[in-house]
Amino acid sequence: MTDSLSDAALAASLEGGFTSHYAEVNGTRLHYVEGGSGRTLMLLGGWPQTWWQWHKVMPALARRYRVIAVDLRGMGGSAKPADGYDKKTMARDIRELVDHLGLESVVIAGHDIGAMVAYAYAANYPEATDKISLLDVPHPDSGWSGFGLLPEPDQHVDSVIESGARSYLWWFAFNQVQGLPELLLQGRIRLLMDWLFGRQAADPDSIDEFSRRVYAQAYSTPDAVRAGNAWYRAFNQDIVDERSYGKVTAPILALGGDESNYEYLRNLMPAKGIDVRVLEVADCGHYIPEEQPHAVIDALVDFLG
Repeated sequence: MTDSLSDAALAASLEGGFTSHYAEVNGTRLHYVEGGSGRTLMLLGGWPQTWWQWHKVMPALARRYRVIAVDLRGMGGSAKPADGYDKKTMARDIRELVDHLGLESVVIAGHDIGAMVAYAYAANYPEATDKISLLDVPHPDSGWSGFGLLPEPDQHVDSVIESGARSYLWWFAFNQVQGLPELLLQGRIRLLMDWLFGRQAADPDSIDEFSRRVYAQAYSTPDAVRAGNAWYRAFNQDIVDERSYGKVTAPILALGGDESNYEYLRNLMPAKGIDVRVLEVADCGHYIPEEQPHAVIDALVDFLG
């Protein structure tokens, strides 16, 4: 890895005194970047990205809060063990990280896979949850079992983001395949990333060339591809686990892009918690923290109070 793409260099490039750290928790090793002071806000990212997906919001949030951006199990600088990629186990990783840091309760904001982990954390550890925010994606539930292998007539096969359109989630199936994605994507995952960013962001240029290099470097090895895919391979177990969860008692803020999942979240989330707010992020697709960072900052500051 070149020095400019190392986690230490990336952390140091952000205003707010951010530094890179590691913690041994729940039988694995997590990497995280920390800066700022005050109330603790944990940021959990998703596929195919790393903690760096929060880089546009971290400096501003660090002026108010202690900001901790975590690479999930299997992501970026964190370890990539053979198992433990169900969101309940990954939530346990975060719970032990909270203990490791000497904290009693935290606010967690998660995007994509990170949103699933944030919800599982709040469902399993209400005593250690202050509030949670889910960006564009909920936790897998029984409705996900109905996703079809073939696209329906009104689905967008090319996954072009349009208001009210439903994308064909072909990569959900691709990531289930054992062994083959690692061979196909080793050293070539930038092709897949550019396809996704080009079709799931309202403005693909909001994910700049440098960030794409960061993400491509992070997923360049077979182990990294395998670990990222494992988050998807655990969805069936996540659906089983979700059936045992009651309504989340911590306040929930869900943010959905107006060209992505806002309508879905608005209809779904009120049944998932007892105090739920769903907001629409204008001119935005799936990658909310990078597409509309100021909207994320404003929403989180308002939510945290």
